Amino acid sequence: MVALGLVVARFNRPITEEMETTARDAAADRGAEIVETAYVPGAYDTPLAADRLARREDVDAVAVLGAIITGETEHDRVIADAAATGLTDVSLDRDTPVTLGITGPGMTAEEARARVDNAAAAVEGAVDLVEEGP
Repeated sequence: MVALGLVVARFNRPITEEMETTARDAAADRGAEIVETAYVPGAYDTPLAADRLARREDVDAVAVLGAIITGETEHDRVIADAAATGLTDVSLDRDTPVTLGITGPGMTAEEARARVDNAAAAVEGAVDLVEEGP
């Protein structure tokens, strides 16, 4: 059984709450176990939590969930770039799969809600990477 860590950004709830439910359902469908869930304020904060989970001996992979909604500035793009870069670094530094289930940037709240299934894709990708390797 694949043991997963899950990171959930709380910013833009209830979208991320739906994403978490979708991720948990996907894990159950694949026979994977979510051994730990870390909640963080926003997508920008996910790399630290992912790193802490990736260090654990009982975690095979980490799936990261969040929703970045566009605003009046380019701030959403800065957050998305920082999160994606940080998560990539964690995966490479820890030699542990870390999958990106963060939607955005440049999305409205309605567009983010329509992409809740990206959470399932992140879990499925994490399980595939563990079971099949890169």
